Amino acid sequence: MPPPTLAAKIQRRLHRTYAIEEAPPVDQFIVEADGAARETVRVREGDGELEVEVALPRSALTNPRPTLDELCQVVEGVSHFLYLAERARRELPTTQLELEIQAEVDKYVVLVLGDVLHHGGGAFDAARSRSMRARLFERVIFVHAASTEDGERYRVANDVAARVAHGIERDLLRLGRGDAARAFLRRFYSAGQREKMELVRAA
Repeated sequence: MPPPTLAAKIQRRLHRTYAIEEAPPVDQFIVEADGAARETVRVREGDGELEVEVALPRSALTNPRPTLDELCQVVEGVSHFLYLAERARRELPTTQLELEIQAEVDKYVVLVLGDVLHHGGGAFDAARSRSMRARLFERVIFVHAASTEDGERYRVANDVAARVAHGIERDLLRLGRGDAARAFLRRFYSAGQREKMELVRAA
């Protein structure tokens, strides 16, 4: 049996973090993106079914030592796939903003937290957390102008995820264990767009 792919490992980590029901293996829905295209998730509804295709760059799929950008693209693709599957399972709607917010949060979860939130999962690395928060949410360049719909959505998602990551970091440093952080992340994951915003404001 071949070793699990990067996408499969990310899917398993997100399943464990959020304690959601197992979705179909994301590998079955991944296709290679055209040319230099970046991560894209295509969704089509019809006859009561939801068809999903996760397009990822070849380099992100084949590079044995992926760059941070390649890792983020895979995390984003898997995150979108799982969130769509979970909302469909619960027969709940979702918005593009919800998808983007959750994907940004999931980058921090995968790249920083790992298994820290779980018993015996290892120590929290505060220095790595601060460094990665800066790279993910502060030292960023937005492709779309702030005045556009896409530009506003990506900026809001970035801001919300930055606040979530900072709050998780603060709780882990203050309490020294992952119980509260894990509970918050699971509640945040199951929440709709309005509740997500309320949770961030109250944090």
